Amino acid sequence: MRRVLFSLLATTVLASPSLLAAPHQVKIDADLTQQGPVINKDIYGQFAEHLGHGIYEGIWVGEDSGIPNTNGFRNDVIAALKDLQVPLIRWPGGCFADEYHWREGIGPKDQRPVKVNTHWGGVEETNAFGTHEFFQLTEMLGADAYINGNLGSGTVQEMAEWLEYMTSDKNSTLANERRANGREAPYKIAYFGIGNESWGCGGHMRPEYYTDLYRQYATFLKAPRGLRPKFVASGGQQDQTEWTEVLSTNIKRDMAGISHHYYTLPKGDWQNKGDALGFPKAEWLSTMVRTYKMDAFIQANVAVLDKNDPKGKLGFYLDEWGTWYDPEPGREPGFLYQQNSLRDAVVAAVNFNIFHHYAQRVQMTNIAQMVNVLQAMILTDKEKMLLTPTYHVYHMYKVFQDATSIPFNISTDNYGEGDEQVPAVTASLAKGKDGKLYLALVNLDPDEAASISLSLKGFKVSALSGQILTAEQMDSHNTFAKPNQLKPKAFNAKLSALRLPAKAIVVAELK
Repeated sequence: MRRVLFSLLATTVLASPSLLAAPHQVKIDADLTQQGPVINKDIYGQFAEHLGHGIYEGIWVGEDSGIPNTNGFRNDVIAALKDLQVPLIRWPGGCFADEYHWREGIGPKDQRPVKVNTHWGGVEETNAFGTHEFFQLTEMLGADAYINGNLGSGTVQEMAEWLEYMTSDKNSTLANERRANGREAPYKIAYFGIGNESWGCGGHMRPEYYTDLYRQYATFLKAPRGLRPKFVASGGQQDQTEWTEVLSTNIKRDMAGISHHYYTLPKGDWQNKGDALGFPKAEWLSTMVRTYKMDAFIQANVAVLDKNDPKGKLGFYLDEWGTWYDPEPGREPGFLYQQNSLRDAVVAAVNFNIFHHYAQRVQMTNIAQMVNVLQAMILTDKEKMLLTPTYHVYHMYKVFQDATSIPFNISTDNYGEGDEQVPAVTASLAKGKDGKLYLALVNLDPDEAASISLSLKGFKVSALSGQILTAEQMDSHNTFAKPNQLKPKAFNAKLSALRLPAKAIVVAELK
């Protein structure tokens, strides 16, 4: 017997054989009158980098495009993202951020310099989508802004002036330049990242060196009262804790949180990551095992924060996460386009349940990325558009945005073979902003169903009503020819007869 923690609970995972003749047995106990931390809406944040067709052709097509648009923004993509209730968007990168010079993306579009995107495909970057266009996007979607500043190749002055340009309400030259470019009122920025992946593409720095640079840059980043964003430090990746240790020990002001990055690679090899479709069952398991490592990585870093920041002032932000596969043959490898299947949907839901468990510290995450890049919500091909299985999971889980978590205990069999083991079922339980009680269940096993026993105190609950996402095939996905092949269906069940199909995600209201 071993203990596993996830989704606002203490979980007992019972040893089980790799192949089960009967459904997994899962028991969940909760007192529905109890309350845990609020699940910050920003856990459902998105990421839009200047990468491949993520922005150009994905979100932005320009005013002269034959694709229906409003001020250059694709109408179909904007409508789909509005329905998703996107709370937060991170921009302009990613690695791109540390080569981005903001002045090149303001003013008349025909006068903006054309650069080369050296990180992603070596293609031309027209700078047609810049600061003003980004904020138009956030305002169209009702989302908050997360700006990533250029620490790697920029200067303190450049970063400070960009923040002043965006947020100043004074009669300064920079504020008046913003007004001349069409924006009278200051922009509101929720988060401002000082650099990105400083251990890698952001400068290959040591955490100690970056810490000194962070303190220097943060000193000069100024904004009016009420418009000052939360400053985010560039942290570590995967199982690293040293960045969190050094940053939380040595930075005592102007830091709201520390970022962290982790991508799920089916094979765990950056040179041979695995395919998005047509994968063997062994890679379904390896994907689940590797994505579930997120729990241990967060737990280790939260332990560091609890030691160095016992008052809980610092957040732990997973501002890049998701699946990453080998590029499709015939496509530009640097564009990071990949298909999105039921497996990706299960990965997303498993991570949501993990994030919910650590909601006290994990207050913001950004999946990579929003459109046409890696684990995207939306794929486009010229005038065509489709919603991915991951989009549908975000849509199902939006009831958890700013919901109040409810602690619970869960006992579940394992799914796996040998040392490759994960809980067969993970869950979330919360009271939504609408006052309703919501339960999310995820079955990680692609073959075996799960029998769920719920023991709920405090309220009389007899049934569940919501949605389910599942399919026969592990790599079931949507195509431009069949865009609705995989989408949620209605789910209704009695509490006394709750059965979760294999490789399925359920989000339901308790009634």
